[in-house]
Order: sequence, then structure tokens, then C-alpha cells
Amino acid sequence: MVAAMPLDAATGLIEPRSRRGAALDVSGLSHEFELDGRRLSVLDRISFHAEPGEFVALLGPSGCGKSTLLRLVAGLEPPCAGRLSMDGRRIEGPDPSRVVVFQDPTLYPWRTVWRNVALGLEARKLLRHRREAVDDALRLVGLSGFANAYPHQLSGGMAQRAALARALVNDPMILILDEPFGQLDSLTRIAMQAELVSLWQRSSFTALLVTHDVEEALLLAGRVIVLSDRPARIQAEVVNNQPYPRHRGDARLVELRREVFSRLGLDDTW
Repeated sequence: MVAAMPLDAATGLIEPRSRRGAALDVSGLSHEFELDGRRLSVLDRISFHAEPGEFVALLGPSGCGKSTLLRLVAGLEPPCAGRLSMDGRRIEGPDPSRVVVFQDPTLYPWRTVWRNVALGLEARKLLRHRREAVDDALRLVGLSGFANAYPHQLSGGMAQRAALARALVNDPMILILDEPFGQLDSLTRIAMQAELVSLWQRSSFTALLVTHDVEEALLLAGRVIVLSDRPARIQAEVVNNQPYPRHRGDARLVELRREVFSRLGLDDTW
């Protein structure tokens, strides 16, 4: 259970006075790859808008193109068609204001936790003047006592906390999460879901999460975008106005789970 923070009761968004997130616009986005000499369509005319401070989850079948969509939002490659913009400015490449947290923490084993978290600031030549930001990020994720530890000394959940701290130290306006808890055991995953909500509420970033877990999407996000099989199209948007903290056994969440499974064509197995 996560303590509630100042949110708009109707939308579940961070109240405007504390917002630091950015608006995200995805318009007519299509993408394809070349595979064995033929074109493979992955995304087909995806369009949606995320408000500053909103938490949006992308849900769909494995291999439908969710992670590709996140890569395009991150600016790691250009889309074949369509437009991506943040606060009205076109996304044309990577930027520290948009940070990705992957399923694998990808910590450098020869660097301490502190040095791993500091990596982004170091690469941007900002570390000398912002060392306290590293300490603040570690404190935020509960790893202050492990600053001098090495990745092999961390549990899976602690390593993912370090990856979150490495993202948060850059003070992102949009945090992009690609199945960040997919490799964790169920108990650690539940704890990390609560941690993520708490971090989002404190830091006010806009969050875009890819997950295969319907329950996770509904516990964390205010809006769940349901994608079809490849090439991904938006099949539905499910709004979740339940206040935080949310509980797995809540009758409304059970109802929403049934709706999402139905949208995925799995209502007969529910």
C-alpha cells in the first residue's frame, strides 16, 4: 500500500502546482522493419496524448510492438511515419528529459551503486556540480546505505531500484518504463510496483509503462491503452479513476480487469 499524495480526485494526476512532467503527443505513428528482405509492419497509425504528470500503461500481446513504440518515444530511432512531440516540440532524438528504464537493470558490474547512478550526470559533465543529486536519488529509492556496494551484492529488487535512481537523477520529464519488473519474483514485483507509484507521486514525471500484466497496468496507471496484435493498433483506452492507494481485491479493479481481458479477446478464459 502506498500513501496518497496530492492528486486530482477526478483524474488521478499530480496537482498542477507540483507538476514537472511533460505532455506527450503521438500522432499517426507507423513503423516497420526489414526482415529477410521483406518489410515487417510493427505499428499502424498509433495516436494518443498524455497529459503532464499522467501515468499511462501500454498493454498488448507479446511481440505486438509495444517496446518499439517506447524506443520511438525515447528518440532512439525515427518513426517511418507520423509525429512524436513533447510539450509541442518534435522528438528527433534522445534527450535527458526522456529516460528509459529497461527490464534488465544493466548496471555496470565494475562501478559502485553510486557511480552507476551518477553515470548520466557524468556523461553530461554535470557531476561535479550535482553530486548531491546522486545522494538524493539513492535516498528516494531507499538505497542510501548501499552507495558503495557493487551490483553483484544487490538483490534483483535493489538492482532495479538502482536503475530507477539512475533514471531519476536526470530529473526526467517523461519516464519510459519497458517491463521494468518483468524479471522479478512476485513478492519483489509487488513491492516495486508500490515503490514506483510512490516515486511518481513524489517526482511528478509523466510515466509511460509497457507491461504484459493486466493487474500491474490497472494498479499503476490512470489510463490503459490496449493494443492489438502486430501491427499494433489501438483497440481501446480504459480509464481508471480509482484513487491511490489501490488494492488488488477492489471490486472496481476486478471489473476493469474483466473489461481489459475482453478487449484482448481473452474474456472466455477470465
